[in-house]
Amino acid sequence: MDGRPPLAILAGIRVLSFTQFLLGPSGVQFLADLGADVIKVEPPGGRLWERNWSGADVFKNGVSVFFLLAHRNQRSLTLDLKHPDGRAVARRLVERADILVQNFRPGVMARLGLDWETATSLNPRLIYVSASGYGESSPYRDRPGQDLLMQGISGLASISGRADQPPTAVGTAVIDQHGATLLALGALAALLERARTGRGLHVEVSMLRAALDLQIESATYFLNGARLEKTNTPLASTFHPPPYGIYPTRDGHLVLSMSPLAELADALELPALRDLVEPGWNFESREAVARLLEPVIRARTTAEWIERLVPKGVWVAAVNDYAETFADPAVQAADVVQEVRHPIAGAVRLLRSPLEFSTGRAGVQRVPPACGEHTNEILREAGYDDAAIARLRKDGAV
Repeated sequence: MDGRPPLAILAGIRVLSFTQFLLGPSGVQFLADLGADVIKVEPPGGRLWERNWSGADVFKNGVSVFFLLAHRNQRSLTLDLKHPDGRAVARRLVERADILVQNFRPGVMARLGLDWETATSLNPRLIYVSASGYGESSPYRDRPGQDLLMQGISGLASISGRADQPPTAVGTAVIDQHGATLLALGALAALLERARTGRGLHVEVSMLRAALDLQIESATYFLNGARLEKTNTPLASTFHPPPYGIYPTRDGHLVLSMSPLAELADALELPALRDLVEPGWNFESREAVARLLEPVIRARTTAEWIERLVPKGVWVAAVNDYAETFADPAVQAADVVQEVRHPIAGAVRLLRSPLEFSTGRAGVQRVPPACGEHTNEILREAGYDDAAIARLRKDGAV
């Protein structure tokens, strides 16, 4: 759709997507961007949760932007999995698939007769990817798995913000998206293993593990005896040396990262900062440095500090809002936004795949599909003739 040839790295790989919410759909979207044929299996009648909810209540001509952001390059097949004929269609598709991805609560696929044991008996080469909140053998397996819940239970919310603030959530669904990345990584690794052995694998991804993996640095310090304490200064983490933090300027905020204090003292022309320089990375002087820097940084605008500090090699950046982010020359040069024309929603701006290869960059070849848009097409590929398809529709199986 953008005039560029599609990436074909996964051409010939068929993925059945029994996914919902964000983690599963975003994970299979990575595979779709790489050229896999992803078939989104959803209930008839537009009842899919993602089609009926959107963050910030943003719909374009009635189309959920939440659905649009995680379903590009996919086809839609409607199946009533509670109908015996619908389940029969699903089993036939399993026989022809390379990868099945599902992120229902543990036990749901077994009740539908589409669990790993059944699926692999139908297709020993099938790669079966299960994603859930806590894992299929967890004592919490029946609890809902959702990003904010995971931020709480994993400790992520407790390490953000200042000491006098309550636990602070990350402002976007980082655990969902990291879990989606792990899902795609696991599927690709299983494809390599299948190429060696000829047999499929069961890959399991949990949001809880993804949440803890996001904290690999801070959590590992804690496990090895570190005291991780938040402060009431601009410092941005519990374990970095100063000046690592977000500092208010005259008109906004800027980030100071891990510049050596001696170099920062010279760049700021701040002799008092030199008095706090210690051997190593000055971890013990974190709060004193932050308190010294705060009024100094507040004296100039963000742009003035960027203009002054960047040429001196200081690790500094502006804190942008989204309007500033997408106007930033670096973001524009990264070519992260693609506008596509959806038949109902109209012009939609989507984030592109972050991956780029010597053979090209993934783009939008198929806009996110209408509910059941490709049902007849997929059923014909699976061997159903027009009469059989008409019967399935009449009976409500598709």
